[in-house]
Amino acid sequence: MRVVEINGGVFGSTGRIMFGIADALSHAGHEVMCFSPVTTTNRTQEPDHDYIKIGGYQSRRFNVLLEMLTGLHGGFAHITTAKLLKEIKAYSPDVIHLHTIHGGYINLPMLFRYIRDSHIKAVWTLHDCWSFTGGCPHFENIKCDKWKTGCHACPIYKEYPKSVYDNTALMYRRKKKLFSDIENMRLVTPSAWLKDLVKQSYLKDYPVSVINNGIDLSRFCLTKSNFREEHGLQNKIILLGVAFGWGKRKGLDVFVKLAKVLPEEYQIVLVGTDDAVDAGLPDNVISIHRTQDVSELAQIYSAADLFINPTREDSFPTVNIEALACGTPVLTYCTGGSPEIPDDSCGRVVEKDDFDALVKQIKSICHDKPFTEEACIRRASMFDEKKQLSRYVTLYEELCDERAAKNRA
Repeated sequence: MRVVEINGGVFGSTGRIMFGIADALSHAGHEVMCFSPVTTTNRTQEPDHDYIKIGGYQSRRFNVLLEMLTGLHGGFAHITTAKLLKEIKAYSPDVIHLHTIHGGYINLPMLFRYIRDSHIKAVWTLHDCWSFTGGCPHFENIKCDKWKTGCHACPIYKEYPKSVYDNTALMYRRKKKLFSDIENMRLVTPSAWLKDLVKQSYLKDYPVSVINNGIDLSRFCLTKSNFREEHGLQNKIILLGVAFGWGKRKGLDVFVKLAKVLPEEYQIVLVGTDDAVDAGLPDNVISIHRTQDVSELAQIYSAADLFINPTREDSFPTVNIEALACGTPVLTYCTGGSPEIPDDSCGRVVEKDDFDALVKQIKSICHDKPFTEEACIRRASMFDEKKQLSRYVTLYEELCDERAAKNRA
């Protein structure tokens, strides 16, 4: 079996998933080819995995500019996409797997016409909501439901993917027509929450499977740590937050407020910050800038008493799983797929923006200690990366078996 994977980046969670699937396919004796554009990150740093670049850095920047000026996202990159499709046709895959396809690196009509006309089996993992909106990848924070009937008058069209003016009504109609016309496509979501949204959208007629994002349990595990001693926190209750791209969406303001109202026995530690974030933090918050050292991150998770995730938009945050794998209970807002990760044995969930309830649960968990390290680790084992990735291989094999049976008939 031959599989092609296409994703908008080689780093971050979606890049890790793409390459993880590629490794799982190779180990199962199948062939795979990965494609990804040139971005700011992989322009200067290459991942430890083979892939083929889609276009060049400058051409992608030009396409992003055209998209921003016109509001026609995915409507350019004609030459780049033609070259990509030529390589895919030469490879002659049995399955083509799409991940994140927004970001100005591919021409969507050309790609989906190829998938439709070649009758190739397609899998599309929806890492966010972009596939069924007129533009935005997330809308929960602004409480918008226009995507159910037709986007228009978008309040966030100037955010990613950024446009000079609102063209979401046209994009909604184009995407609906384009994405709803594929005969042999399976959708995958990382959470039951996102699957439920898909079933309310114009993609509702496609079969949808839930395959959770997973983590490497050999790297994220209960780890001995000198973190408390290094920061003088031996007698403190450590409340940990981890994010990459801190802001209101990730609940940065919630931690700032917590730092002002919680007693001195508590110590807030934020990981993944930068100089800009530091400028707005109270002096009693410990800020640790982004680290690529997983062992260091596992030590911090292991040292914490409670992991707090006040995210306001998230499909399925793996930071919750990472904390549990290191023996640390999770307290999260009831947002997106976040509450699907902890269960009653290892965490609690409060309604989004119910700050009083959050404070109450922090004090209850930290003083009553209802959760054990063993229970947290046991729950994390449900999201073993190897198990989740193997489900993709099984899905591909099922699709190919269906095609073979159809051809025999």
